Amino acid sequence: MAAELHPALKAVSDAVLAVGSQHAVEDVLQRLVHSARELAGARYAALGIPDEAGGFRRFLVSGMSDELIASLGPLPRNHGVLGAMLESTAPVRTADLHEHPRFGGWWPPGHPDMRSFLGVPIVAPGEGVIGAFYLTHKEGAAAFDDGDQEVIELLAAHAAIAITNARLNERSRELSMMSERNRLALELHDAVSQKLFGLVLSAESAATLLERPDGVDAAREQVVRIGALAGQALEELRALIQELRPPDLERDGLCGALRKQVTTLARLHDTDVTLDADDGVTAGGADGTRDAEVLRVAQEALGNALRHGRGLTRVVVRLAARAAADGGGLVLEVADDGTGFDPDDPELRSHHLGLTSMETRAARVGGALTIRSSPGAGTTVRLEVPAA
Repeated sequence: MAAELHPALKAVSDAVLAVGSQHAVEDVLQRLVHSARELAGARYAALGIPDEAGGFRRFLVSGMSDELIASLGPLPRNHGVLGAMLESTAPVRTADLHEHPRFGGWWPPGHPDMRSFLGVPIVAPGEGVIGAFYLTHKEGAAAFDDGDQEVIELLAAHAAIAITNARLNERSRELSMMSERNRLALELHDAVSQKLFGLVLSAESAATLLERPDGVDAAREQVVRIGALAGQALEELRALIQELRPPDLERDGLCGALRKQVTTLARLHDTDVTLDADDGVTAGGADGTRDAEVLRVAQEALGNALRHGRGLTRVVVRLAARAAADGGGLVLEVADDGTGFDPDDPELRSHHLGLTSMETRAARVGGALTIRSSPGAGTTVRLEVPAA
């Protein structure tokens, strides 16, 4: 048995390594179902992940053409043999699927007839059955054997880990997006809403002054103020829209994405915004999430400086590689010459979540964030990130 399983175990290892390089749940599952079909020598294979309504959240197949899949209609329900695999942790193997007690004797029109069958639940610790492999029509034999079942059980154990990790990554991204939307909503309220409220008050004041015989000059001043406030609100909206557009880190790299951000902000604001960066610097990691966190810290620090820095004339962004003797990685600094503030002021933190957001992002990459500032002395945000 061991001699027969050796090439199969290597195939399982290759499949798991391939899965480890994927991030989208759909890609992970599709790679797994292809591997299961190849490893067991099945003509058809499927991987089902149930939902909470008696159906399948995902049901991916291998061995069927796209045209055949489309002709079979909507996703199957988890009844019959499909449902039986989700009710127990025990695998099911039979030479004739039609003889299974849960077989209903019905196929959708055009569905290929299936006889030999191997079903293996995917079990996650603490969660129970989270899905199942379904394999039918053993190639070159009348039925699946012990070796096929053992290999798919091994793959199912890895599938449970891969699916759980993929779910966690998906939830993490969702939480990150929610956090970012909340932050932008707060900034929108802090900055734009106040200016729009000022516009309304100035417009009402101008209208009132125009009704007075001697109020034309004063009304003219209010109209000028309305124009200034409208221009400021427009700049704030442009900056927020720019932040909503995700940079293409995969194409431009961290330095390129940061350079585009700095260039855009320099055009939007009457402030000298410059970048001093070592090309090719990266926070490392296979999926780009570390670079994304560094970029978000830079964006947050730049946004804070340009929105809240009074007396500001210059902002300098520096990105450099850390010395190998210090463990490698990178250093990011965003320094401005504004009036500064007290980073430990609890009142400030309660109204502006940017400082906490940067600290959270720094922790995600195992980095250290320091903020040097005091009233009248400008502000420097420094992020040190060790090598991945």
